[in-house]
Amino acid sequence: MDLHTLTQLGQATDYPDSPCAELLQPIPRQFSRQALGIDDDALPFHGVDLWTHYELSWLDPNGKPCVAIGEIRVPANSANIIESKSLKLYFNGLNFTHFANPQAFVKRVETDLSVVAEALVTLTLLPAGVATQLHAFPGVCLDDLPLITETYTPDPSLLKTREGVREQALWHSHLLRTNCPVTDQPDWASVIIHAVGPALDPESLLAYLVSFRRHADFHEQCVERIFHDLMQYAKIEKLTVYARYTRRGGLDINPFRSNFESLTDSLRMARQ
Repeated sequence: MDLHTLTQLGQATDYPDSPCAELLQPIPRQFSRQALGIDDDALPFHGVDLWTHYELSWLDPNGKPCVAIGEIRVPANSANIIESKSLKLYFNGLNFTHFANPQAFVKRVETDLSVVAEALVTLTLLPAGVATQLHAFPGVCLDDLPLITETYTPDPSLLKTREGVREQALWHSHLLRTNCPVTDQPDWASVIIHAVGPALDPESLLAYLVSFRRHADFHEQCVERIFHDLMQYAKIEKLTVYARYTRRGGLDINPFRSNFESLTDSLRMARQ
């Protein structure tokens, strides 16, 4: 799959000021999942891609601009992810479009995005002038553990478990760095891992997360790789992986994957 021909990333772009749903670019999830041996018809997880858009704007019937923050939820079982630059262009095209009320704006967006994702996408509007609460991540932070490494491409063989020991553990790290597969720009994230099963050695988990530092893939696919590797190589039985990426161009993308719990809190941090 040639991502350069599929996406707007890294290309000279005309920014529209009229509705342009035709610019929304689907990226099939199946390509990265096939490489991991994940069957789209029997996913080992459920979840959602939570997008936060900080620059939503449209016009009311009298031409007065409206602004909001939007939380967009794309289900993990959708056929496609939506390429981020095409999503920015799409929303830019709505900046000079009149809507009777905010509900009409939401309906238009949900309809257009659902067609591209091939699943029900939802949009929730939040007032732009209301401060959203910042959160500390739950669990034990891995980042102060000692680490000697030169491994910066994903290596699941780094994962070690303590033989004969089982546990329920909740960790987080702010050291996850991945890269855009088209532009090679770095993407920065904090990640939560909630695991039940064989006891993971925390130092090995940190080394594994750091090994993504040169890895090029979309946010959603990076989280699914982490989930897959922990299940396959560490034999975790119940698992949640939730990454909060920093925003770029007014958007952040935060994939959540689990086989035993649901996303209940967006957990926005100061980095975002």
